Amino acid sequence: MMSDVCVFVPVSPAAERLRYILGEDDDMPNPTLFTEMDTLQQDGDELEWKESARWVKFEEKVEDGGERWSKPHVSTLSLHSLFELRTCLQTGTVVLDLEGYSLPQIVDEIIERQIDEGMLSPDLREKISFVLLRKHRHQTKKPIHRSLADMGKASGGGARECPSALWSRMNTLHILNIDMINCSYVLCCFTGHAHSRSMNDIADTLSTDQLRNKFMKKIPRDAEASNVLVGEVDFLDKPFVAFVRLAQATTLGGLTEVPVPTRFLFILLGPTGKAKSYNQIGRAIATLMVDDLFSDVAYKARDREDLIAGIDEFLDEVIVLPPGEWDPKIRIEPPKKVPTADKRKSVHSLNELGQPNGTAGGSGGHAEDEEIVCVFARFCGGLFLDMKRKLPWFPSDFYEGFHIQSISAVLFIYLGCITNAITFGGLLGDATDNYQGVMESFLGTALSGTVFCMFSGQPLIILSSTGPILIFEKLLFEFSKNNGIDYMELRLWIGIHSCIQCFLLVATDASYIIKYMTRFTEEGFSSLISFIFISDAIKKMVSHTQYYPINTDFKPDYVTAYKCECLAPDPSENLTSSQPLLSPSPYSSTSKTLNITDLDWSQLSKKECVKYGGSLVGNTCKYVPDLALMSFILFFGTYSMTVSLKKFKFSRYFPTKLRKLISDFSIFMAIMTFVGLDRLIGLKTPKLIVPTEFKPTRPDRGWIVLPFGKNPWWVYLASFVPALLVTILIFMDQQISAVIVNRKENKLRKGCGYHLDLFWVGVLMAVCSFLGLPWYVAATVISIAHIDSLKMESESSAPGEQPQFLGVREQRLTGILVFVLTGVSIFLAPVLQFIPMPVLYGVFLYMGVASLSGIQFWERIKLYMMPSKYQPDFPFLRHVPLRRVHLFTLVQIICLAVLWVLKSTVLAILFPVMILGLLVVRKMLDMVFSQHDLAWIDDILPGKDKKKDKKKKGDKDDTKKKDKKKGRADDSKDKVRNVKIYCHQLAGLEQKKPG
Repeated sequence: MMSDVCVFVPVSPAAERLRYILGEDDDMPNPTLFTEMDTLQQDGDELEWKESARWVKFEEKVEDGGERWSKPHVSTLSLHSLFELRTCLQTGTVVLDLEGYSLPQIVDEIIERQIDEGMLSPDLREKISFVLLRKHRHQTKKPIHRSLADMGKASGGGARECPSALWSRMNTLHILNIDMINCSYVLCCFTGHAHSRSMNDIADTLSTDQLRNKFMKKIPRDAEASNVLVGEVDFLDKPFVAFVRLAQATTLGGLTEVPVPTRFLFILLGPTGKAKSYNQIGRAIATLMVDDLFSDVAYKARDREDLIAGIDEFLDEVIVLPPGEWDPKIRIEPPKKVPTADKRKSVHSLNELGQPNGTAGGSGGHAEDEEIVCVFARFCGGLFLDMKRKLPWFPSDFYEGFHIQSISAVLFIYLGCITNAITFGGLLGDATDNYQGVMESFLGTALSGTVFCMFSGQPLIILSSTGPILIFEKLLFEFSKNNGIDYMELRLWIGIHSCIQCFLLVATDASYIIKYMTRFTEEGFSSLISFIFISDAIKKMVSHTQYYPINTDFKPDYVTAYKCECLAPDPSENLTSSQPLLSPSPYSSTSKTLNITDLDWSQLSKKECVKYGGSLVGNTCKYVPDLALMSFILFFGTYSMTVSLKKFKFSRYFPTKLRKLISDFSIFMAIMTFVGLDRLIGLKTPKLIVPTEFKPTRPDRGWIVLPFGKNPWWVYLASFVPALLVTILIFMDQQISAVIVNRKENKLRKGCGYHLDLFWVGVLMAVCSFLGLPWYVAATVISIAHIDSLKMESESSAPGEQPQFLGVREQRLTGILVFVLTGVSIFLAPVLQFIPMPVLYGVFLYMGVASLSGIQFWERIKLYMMPSKYQPDFPFLRHVPLRRVHLFTLVQIICLAVLWVLKSTVLAILFPVMILGLLVVRKMLDMVFSQHDLAWIDDILPGKDKKKDKKKKGDKDDTKKKDKKKGRADDSKDKVRNVKIYCHQLAGLEQKKPG
């Protein structure tokens, strides 16, 4: 939150001029500039322009070996080169909006202007033209620049006699030492025109190397080129400088290494002996051309002074490094995040990193304006607005899902959903005596998820069952059992009442409450759910040590004492002398009975010994393989491999597309790797068990629950009370998860639909109640994982520039496919039975840890363990004292601990009420922290923002009243004074214009 005090920032004349230039309204942004610098070099008897560096965002130079590009790095310029560049533009030729269609014509126009202005002698016309029209050798070509075809043309032409006029002209250049016998055919066709083919050695059309250049993938489609030509010649006694902006971008043949039309051209030719200085000036103008602010100035400049003002503004922002404390040979790596030029374009820049979070409504992650969650005067106004907002996007919600990234997202979320369905179904079966079990969990997940993703306002949300719902089901079943009430019928009426209550919340636009859910509430809730995922995954793994204990008592030195024998049953017991043979055995006779006295009991297997009534004796009879150790290997291996492959797209190995593909399919590759390892080892680790028959878990119940007939009539009305608790639980869980999904950091462009989401959750509550299926609500962690798996990044990022986050692939297809696959999982049981449960628990662990990334609360917790000098440069640390940050974090930790203790007890059913309690705690923090501090570490509540606006309005009214008391005479004096100052500034600008 900014202070209300107006601060006057001193403005330089250059900044004032740029504000006037860039202040013009222009809806079309300027194209991205690709800048190439070529230097004039002599190779044997030939002159050529050789590419030495290029810029898209950062500089790449041709290494000294000449066969490879350097790594992209930040351009480091000498201050002297910038001043020399400024002088060059002041004294050289500046041509703006030149109608150019070819390089010879452009060169002819430049030379003609310099001759007319007396800057160039007419007898140097053809020499300058000859040099500027030499061919360009780009880095994409092989070092041997002359192809066999060119050499064949030279030799095949035979000995030709060159005209004496041509020879005299060429001899005066003192550049080429051409043999009379090997004079090429092109030179013999020389005529007196400056743009003749003899003078033009550059190709007019694009070459195959240019068209096939893979570097085009790094350049945006609408990009234009800026060419810089620098070199030294021995026939000039002063520099030849020209800056040209073409009226329309034109493709100038082989001038640029990529098939990009040229818009700007900078030429610097000078006397010999200053090649290094010319090269530095060329690098300076090339760096300026890719600067966001200067490129805008170059496009909109009206005269020479505008360009010089752009350089002056650049000099105002230049940071000088002392030469004794820094090695100029060091190449600075490109930063991970590059600040935009918006602050430099604003004269009143704060020159600070970051911005305050603002109000809860603005930074709470909403993709639309405040009208999304405001209270409407008409009935169901919010619901109709959500439908109106989402309907135009409905077709694109399907065809935008056809992308290879969607496949990895479906596989990832599918495995998470079925694991959660199996776990929750098993617990629910134990809590309700199998009235609801794994089969009901699978069917309910498939039905609810598919319908929600098809028609909801935010299809990226994944529905699932939650812990508070499980506790409510358990308490409800125990209450029904103790009071002789039919559980399924009572549950049906609770679902009907809850559905009606959800409809009332939708009709009255109760989602308005999310305006008060600040970062404090969001991060507390999402952190709790993330920690629950992490702890549950670890608890399930630790429980394996109880079923498959590690053999800690094994002593290798006593291996000879370990044995297990099968002893025959005691003959004194009342046992028959023969037992029926239930299965073939190597000891069986042809008859269907056998005599146990004929068996060699010492050779029987463990199963056969137990089967025929024998007893196992020995200290190794209870040996169990180290399945717990193997399970932990699968568990942590899946998690570690997923994390490593997810970060693989930032590595330096393999091409970009392959790295991104590996990153997208990281979870699938990790699962398949450790499933294969489990099959290779062959141990009987716990596997995924999926129902194979489509029937209710409990045989005495059907798929339809009847609403009448088993309970007294008053139960139908009294169920309104527990339904109210369920509604609060669903409303808070659903809306907080939706706020986290719709936060502005995800850059969702299709908007949200809080009212529409709640409407369909209410409908599914009633449907699932009639079918006897579990109730479902938004799952925070799985929804965050769904969004992370669908994040999009820019493909044509400049070399050295990190790919820009573009947003999320918003569509309905992935969610629908996930839940359809969940429904047909009963037919995939033969395949799914090979997946070990520890592998899926590793996926759960990854989901929990990954959802913590990007949470400011988690970053602030880590600050407790960091000395101040090692703390990251977070924006809030620049504006809020560290002790205040620690105090705010401590309050969040205490709230999180209370919620954790609460969810671990029977009181977990009050969990949604405690979420409402977080809103109360946040309101109380206004009395402890200033609004300035809260604006940086949290959000400003809407009420505070309104008070601030009223205060501003009141201040303005008071100011107006004071101004009226001063009288119109003072106002007139001020106006006259301002007009004089403005006219004086304009007069100064007019005097600076070239005459």
